Amino acid sequence: MWHTDLMSEKVTATNLRARVRAEMTDEIKTVARRHLATDGANLSLRAVARDLGMASSAVYRYFASRDELLTALIIDAYNAVGDEAERAVAEQETPLGMWLAAGHAAREWALANPHEWALIYGSPVPGYAAPRDTVEPATRFMLLLGATLAKANVTGGIADRPPLTGRFAEELAAIAGAYFPELTARIIADTIAAFFQICGAISFELFGQLNNTIEDDRRGFFDYQLRSAARLAGLTE
Repeated sequence: MWHTDLMSEKVTATNLRARVRAEMTDEIKTVARRHLATDGANLSLRAVARDLGMASSAVYRYFASRDELLTALIIDAYNAVGDEAERAVAEQETPLGMWLAAGHAAREWALANPHEWALIYGSPVPGYAAPRDTVEPATRFMLLLGATLAKANVTGGIADRPPLTGRFAEELAAIAGAYFPELTARIIADTIAAFFQICGAISFELFGQLNNTIEDDRRGFFDYQLRSAARLAGLTE
């Protein structure tokens, strides 16, 4: 009984330390996100520590470097976009409805979190090289668009179009064969192209390119762009 009590106390203490560490990690990231709004991606662990009332050496126990903190913020941002888009898509039944829901969800998240969107889709951070840990979160939104086209392809919701030609088509065919054997090179090409178009449209709006052009119904214009991208990808009504 005495041994069991000691083990229980040890587990409880371990859980408490883990919870405290998780809470402190979240607090550091919250403060770092505020710095994104004022300093961009030029984060300083010393500045974050100062805002938290901590010694900079204490912050290094949670994030070994600025790049490690940036990576955590980048992964969180990509996953947040993916989460929002997936939740929106889950409520739809048709491929076009899924496509539109995913795009609008990404845009709404970006408008609510402009500095985090800029971190993942803006200019590269000087001196920062993203590790492989960021790859899977970074592709979630794009793969969701691809899954939408794949579903439409199965149900007959994609218009017949000639196959792609050129060296890039051969490269995409190799990717399809290795990772997505159920997809054509054309669908993969359309997925990537649509992803670029949608993210570009969001970024142009976010970074002021619609100022003095479209002021009252930007959501409507974005919906128009989503539908245009869908038609280019062969997605039918």
